[in-house]
Amino acid sequence: MIPRRITLGSSHTSTPLLVHGQGVFLFKVPPTESSCSFRITNKDNTEGLAVHWTPTSVLFTNIQTNEPLVDPKNTKGLTTHKGAFYWVSLDAQNQRLHAGVGEARHETVIYTYQFPQNASNKAFLEQLTQIVDCCPILHPQSLLRDPITNKTPLVVRRSHELTMEDVATGSFLPKAHLSPVAQTLYDCVGWKAFALDDPTFPEFSKAIERSIATPGLWCYEKLMSKASEFGKPNPLETYLRITLNENNGESPGIPYVMEIWPVGHFSPIHSHSAANAVIRVLHGSIHVKLFPYLCADSEGVAPFGEADFHKGQITWISPTLNQVHQLKNLDTNKHTCITIQCYMYDAADSVHYDYFDYIDADGNKQQYEPDSDMGFMAFKLKMKEEWAARPRPSWWCC
Repeated sequence: MIPRRITLGSSHTSTPLLVHGQGVFLFKVPPTESSCSFRITNKDNTEGLAVHWTPTSVLFTNIQTNEPLVDPKNTKGLTTHKGAFYWVSLDAQNQRLHAGVGEARHETVIYTYQFPQNASNKAFLEQLTQIVDCCPILHPQSLLRDPITNKTPLVVRRSHELTMEDVATGSFLPKAHLSPVAQTLYDCVGWKAFALDDPTFPEFSKAIERSIATPGLWCYEKLMSKASEFGKPNPLETYLRITLNENNGESPGIPYVMEIWPVGHFSPIHSHSAANAVIRVLHGSIHVKLFPYLCADSEGVAPFGEADFHKGQITWISPTLNQVHQLKNLDTNKHTCITIQCYMYDAADSVHYDYFDYIDADGNKQQYEPDSDMGFMAFKLKMKEEWAARPRPSWWCC
């Protein structure tokens, strides 16, 4: 399930959990600081957990007994990376604690403590209702209703297509578990009729491939002209943005964009602010690296996951998950990848940040305002014209 959340202010007064005994608290700490702390307590502030972070550890301590809850595998904590943020997860039902760096998810966990499974420990965790005594350097960001449990699937399927095995193994994210906004996007592009090669132009993908490979044709020349779009010239750090319709003020840029990725081409590491997104592969395949946060440092941060998405598959982005990523066409069959990218803000989003942020070749954080290389109908007509004008073999008219 995509997490339900509330955004928190910067004050350090008590913050009530959305549900007693469970939830995820996300916060930031300046990269110059070497420690931070807070407590998760019951309503009387008499029982609970003290949480202390240093650069090499996360430690939970029972307030009443002073017992440390140690994860012997934990050797990480605060980082000096610009852009890093942190989280802790309280899970009374599974009697488990987690802490992590970056997106709040199973893949970014750096600390785990499993309580012995018994009624006493469950009752202790269920009584916890608030976050208090945050140190002054800690900046609360948001609060999620549900704890971190299993890995979240990256591929979306319509709910009626799922088997019992799919649900038991968590292989796919049911479309019904997307946010209402993301479900709207999915319903627009998730159908068989939403295809690249259609009866009006069955050679559309072939025409695009030819246009990319042929000097003088539109795709080839446009890609060459974009070599410096993200800073230092790099002809491989380019892709084409073919937009469908107009910006209705509900998305960063035009909400529906067909993106064209020649073999070997890639995007910078980037994020889409707090937008929802649904991405469908229309042709070829795309390789995606996922990062815990957007790191504005020259040394960067390692991805926590990688995945390949193939024709017909649909993946997703939420305001809290899959936000920081890099796309690259590594198709072994040497096919151009063509995707349809769909973006929309949450209904409660009043900021409407109209950019995506990316890391340039020098490790600096930059802004990019989503643009259009050409409208879809004009692009389709251009590809038809180029395809019709292609040279034929001498025997063609015989």
